Amino acid sequence: MLSKLNSLLAQTDISLTDQQKQQLVDFVRLLDKWNKAYNLTSVRNPDEMLVKHIMDSLVVSPYLEGERFIDVGTGPGLPGIPLAITNPDKQFVLLDSLGKRITFIKNALRELGIQNVTPVLSRVEEYTEQQFDGILSRAFASLDDMVNWCYHLPNEQGKFYALKGVYDESEVQAIKKPIELTKVVKLEVPELVGERHLVILKKA
Repeated sequence: MLSKLNSLLAQTDISLTDQQKQQLVDFVRLLDKWNKAYNLTSVRNPDEMLVKHIMDSLVVSPYLEGERFIDVGTGPGLPGIPLAITNPDKQFVLLDSLGKRITFIKNALRELGIQNVTPVLSRVEEYTEQQFDGILSRAFASLDDMVNWCYHLPNEQGKFYALKGVYDESEVQAIKKPIELTKVVKLEVPELVGERHLVILKKA
């Protein structure tokens, strides 16, 4: 699996240490192992997880600005855990409302020795403890829902980072809260079939 990860990384500008690569591979192994009992992801093949979960998360890394991030509806820790491994200088809160996912994340953090992640079991609209430089979401409902439920989370400079498939401009126009579109980035994920976009928004 390590050689597969290396060949995927070679198709990007992302450079990682041997330790980071090992952590990513070990994370996939844990995800694969726990998935059988916990049903954490519909992706069953570990090599496919490298593409659809790990690389799909990592390509966002160059666009993150700031030090404190929250991954809302993180599921089994995506994109939060791959991004935390890649950015040990940044702090991540991983939030999900399902206990079994947070249990998996806590175990993964312990086994992988990851220090810069705080797992939180909560609904996003009820989490009001701190504000962030970036709000991350992958496979979240709509942009309107994301902004609506997370509007209290960014600090003054904070941005929303939404990982989407096909970019639909009408989805941005449908957002009801005061918001401005900062950037839309077409992401290149090695060996992934289908489009991926990063939509970056901030409060207007």
